[in-house]
Amino acid sequence: MTGRFALVYNPRSRRNMGDKSSYAPMARSLLGENFIDPADRSLLDTAIAQLAARDMDCIVVDGGDGTVSDVLTAIHRHYAPARFPALAILPSGNTNLIAGDVGFGLRGQKALDRLVSLAAAGTLRGKVRRRCGLVVEWPEAEGKPAVVGMFHGAAAFTRGIELAHQPAILNNYSHEMAVVVSFLSSVAHLFTRRSRREWMQGNPITLRAGEQPEWHGNCFLFLSSTLQRLPHGIWPFWNVAGGRTDVINYLHVAGQPPRLAAAAWALLRGRHPAWLRHNPDYCSGCEERIEMALESDFVLDGEVFSPGASGRIVLSATAPIDFIHA
Repeated sequence: MTGRFALVYNPRSRRNMGDKSSYAPMARSLLGENFIDPADRSLLDTAIAQLAARDMDCIVVDGGDGTVSDVLTAIHRHYAPARFPALAILPSGNTNLIAGDVGFGLRGQKALDRLVSLAAAGTLRGKVRRRCGLVVEWPEAEGKPAVVGMFHGAAAFTRGIELAHQPAILNNYSHEMAVVVSFLSSVAHLFTRRSRREWMQGNPITLRAGEQPEWHGNCFLFLSSTLQRLPHGIWPFWNVAGGRTDVINYLHVAGQPPRLAAAAWALLRGRHPAWLRHNPDYCSGCEERIEMALESDFVLDGEVFSPGASGRIVLSATAPIDFIHA
């Protein structure tokens, strides 16, 4: 362990834009070239490549889920799997789903002071939670780089995120509240016959999870994640593989699912009653690899992506990553 750390600081994240404290200038003065506030993803990728060349073994990320995803993507590209750096996540973005599971626990000046203390003592990896990143690849799109995040969704989830990104909602609410407003709007759509038919029918998907038989049909909702905890006790996955953290948890809900209101109420409370677990229209599990063919967009850590001309994407897990806890 080198006892050093670098800080990726997103000045455009919601909390950082309004920060008038001396935290960011002090961090810049303290860390020098290891203070990184890139203007775009290309510059961030270059900066992470330079950190990898210097064998930097701890990267602090001050931003939201999108910033964390960008850093994970660059790490996956430039670091050898056996040499992944530890990460400390300081939540300051529109959405901080990842920090809710593996966050550092402090932010701003308090976080900086604590990190400096840990680095001086050589104990940056003293308390960690180990998780994997979720890799999305386009196998038939030559030259298209993989992206890495920790929470993926398709079908109804994509529709909800697209609603949340509409200016009428996003400009008037924080992103987390926008998702709530969009959810309520989505529910309202289900009360009209035409919208209900369209939403409940779902989107065509071909799915192969691990070695299971290929499934093809309309999908109302698909979720997958390498996180082990979600906010407010929500946990839509079951059949967890003995607490393993090197697999992808997933939930697949077929089109026109029965008892949707009861299922949603249970999953939002982290409950998985027997009738739900044994219903073939609701399927959950853990796999190391998931192959999908989609006709519609999907979401990774809040960002909407196209599946490309072929529609094929592959989900897999990175090597384990240590997330530092204060």
